[in-house]
Amino acid sequence: MKRKRFTEEQIIGVLKESEAGAKVDDLCRRHGISTATFYTWRKKYGGMDASEAKRLRELEAENARLKRIVADQVLDMSAMKELLEKHW
Repeated sequence: MKRKRFTEEQIIGVLKESEAGAKVDDLCRRHGISTATFYTWRKKYGGMDASEAKRLRELEAENARLKRIVADQVLDMSAMKELLEKHW
């Protein structure tokens, strides 16, 4: 089966339909997702608006960038310590 990608707006739309009273099984069948996917989405995006989901994505990207920067700094520091420990 072809794997589909849903945007945050589409995911929140599906969750809003569920909050409006639609049955989960019907929603999953209509949108072509599994119930496990639905409940994963609900855990991650439950109660969010589209703007909040966009902000969450931006924060996750910024967090990943900062983690890479810290990892690079730690690598540089360990290299400097190794260099300073050598006896000339």
